[in-house]
Amino acid sequence: MTSQLTALLSVSDKTGIVELAQSLHALGIKLLSTGGTAKLLADAGLPVTEVADMTGFPEMLDGRVKTLHPNVHGGLLARRDAPEHMAALAKHGINTIDILVVNLYPFEATVAQAGCTLEDAIENIDIGGPAMVRSAAKNWRDVAVLTDAAQYAEVLAQLKSTGEVASTTKFALSVAAFNRISNYDAAISDYLSSINPSDMSGSHATYGSQANSRFVKVQDLRYGENPHQDAAFYRDLYPAPGSIVTAQQLQGKELSYNNIADADAAWECVKSFEACACVIVKHANPCGVATGDGPQAAYSKALQTDPTSAFGGIVAFNRRVDAATMEAVTKLFVEVLIAPDFDADALELLKKKVNVRALKIDLDNVKPNGNTAWEQGRNARDVKRVGSGLLMQSADNHELKLSDLKVVTTKQPTPQQLQDLLFAWSVAKYVKSNAIVYCKGGMTLGVGAGQMSRIDSAKIASIKAENAGLSLAGSVVASDAFFPFRDGLDVVVDAGASCVIQPGGSVRDDEVIAAANERGVAMVFTGVRHFRH
Repeated sequence: MTSQLTALLSVSDKTGIVELAQSLHALGIKLLSTGGTAKLLADAGLPVTEVADMTGFPEMLDGRVKTLHPNVHGGLLARRDAPEHMAALAKHGINTIDILVVNLYPFEATVAQAGCTLEDAIENIDIGGPAMVRSAAKNWRDVAVLTDAAQYAEVLAQLKSTGEVASTTKFALSVAAFNRISNYDAAISDYLSSINPSDMSGSHATYGSQANSRFVKVQDLRYGENPHQDAAFYRDLYPAPGSIVTAQQLQGKELSYNNIADADAAWECVKSFEACACVIVKHANPCGVATGDGPQAAYSKALQTDPTSAFGGIVAFNRRVDAATMEAVTKLFVEVLIAPDFDADALELLKKKVNVRALKIDLDNVKPNGNTAWEQGRNARDVKRVGSGLLMQSADNHELKLSDLKVVTTKQPTPQQLQDLLFAWSVAKYVKSNAIVYCKGGMTLGVGAGQMSRIDSAKIASIKAENAGLSLAGSVVASDAFFPFRDGLDVVVDAGASCVIQPGGSVRDDEVIAAANERGVAMVFTGVRHFRH
């Protein structure tokens, strides 16, 4: 054995590895390596020992076996403070390994490629790498394990400063290493669990036999929905751009559990519009939504729907916020303000409201009404916890087009009504069921949410409009699910609606259509329901 520090470097992603090895060598640290990494370092003029020379056993089976050897794992796992461990190393002529630098075969990137076969996936399952990482991470008091190029600089700085890696750093590296192995194994499990064993061609089931969630903590929260509940905020391991977890908080108090939940509801709704839009959310439901020629106009219209509920709400824009808009918004008490960006003078105005939480969420890489959930910055799947279980479904990312509408009444909607119908339907999608939404001129007039009876939701929506001094005469109305009887239709028509959008699909559709014709209103079916529980 030798007192000289030894580093074993074996990486698939070789970003920064030569520079790291050069710095380690300059510090007098012996270099061990394998395969392509060893060749790269040797070509750079560095003195490197092949692991095969150290173990006395050649790489074999197309590289499947190269580091699975006692000389490697003994050097990683031996406790320096255990005399019997050190005696065993001496007896068998095994040297300690003090630094391990490993990143794994690119399994996740491989299976993400179109046309990836089962054979491709299998050959990109790393065996020796995870085994070494686990050994080093287990023995973190004696071994620093680096699994990401982002860790190189800090470790080098400590080695240059003190000649060793701090114990706290080694522990953090160990945790990061085990997290990396956990995520790697989960990705393999997800992929293989989705393959039908009776069809080994590599075709995949939509939902595999096991689901492995991977989340990274963003922050601890002061409490949950209620003060007696504790809580934390986590993000997906690979978050979609333009989602709430990518938000940059520019000012204001710490976000609460309810702030985040409501902000997500507002943001998901507002970014679904291509036109400049504003959404105001209170208790997870939109209480005002509008489009306009600019953010100030959109906000003014959205606020008219329900200014009482808007107090203490969440306000979201899908356009950059200017000073004029900010001046209007700050006249109201709001909890959170969200936009893709803010003008500098708008932020100066906002500083007067020190408690308002301002969130900037980049939309540059998000395509409104995109073809994929990734482009929309939305979840591909939704999950809901039940007792000791999980409900999983594809997310409701359906976007209704004008060509999807089926007019089922004698009366035809006007071009303006068709646009308002699409607008109303987009809003209803984000309102808790049962949902009834009255709209006109690109703004909501009344929103009824979350009632056990659709009729009650319709009545509440009309009461909201009346309280705000808004007329429902000539409005359009959206219902997130079909009218099971004509009574629901009669309520919205009595309130002033002249055009209705609903999914259809009831056994009494003919009765409801006949009622619409009798009342002289237009009605269109979407063929799609938007329950939101």
